[in-house]
Amino acid sequence: MDYKIKDTEKTFDGEITKNLGNNEYVIKINDVEHQIKILKMDSKGIEFILDQKYHRTKYLENSTNEMNLIIDNVPITINMHTDLDTIVFKHSGGAISSDTQLALKSQIPGKVVSIAVQEGNSVKQGDVVCTLESMKMQVSIKSHKNGSIKSIKIKIGGTVAKNDIVAEIE
Repeated sequence: MDYKIKDTEKTFDGEITKNLGNNEYVIKINDVEHQIKILKMDSKGIEFILDQKYHRTKYLENSTNEMNLIIDNVPITINMHTDLDTIVFKHSGGAISSDTQLALKSQIPGKVVSIAVQEGNSVKQGDVVCTLESMKMQVSIKSHKNGSIKSIKIKIGGTVAKNDIVAEIE
């Protein structure tokens, strides 16, 4: 998976390549293998030994594609998927070249946590229409084109399935 640390230009690939058992793994970061042993992991963070050195990570916040952490007392924001905005836009109808498509569809199942527009509002391509929560992460559903909100098909607190119509934009 592709990761990017905020305020740096470089991205890096990280993956678990081998499970050694007893909470020990071989991970590969940018084609370099490292050995990691998970000492403690809970909802607050992770304590681990990476290449014979102890580290402690505390979770601060997790959103759509960013995770805010404190690693060894240093705050870090990691973009967990550098292409997520492009993928979300494509799957919400943004990749369709025709301006005739009215329906803005949800690319994921989730619970509606906020609606940023009202019927009659003008929107531009890429404006946030609503925010969904799925697997404890919040995902913004963005307008696939310029236009005005003809109708909103969701309610705060309601749920949507993948490909459900969120709003009609004309």
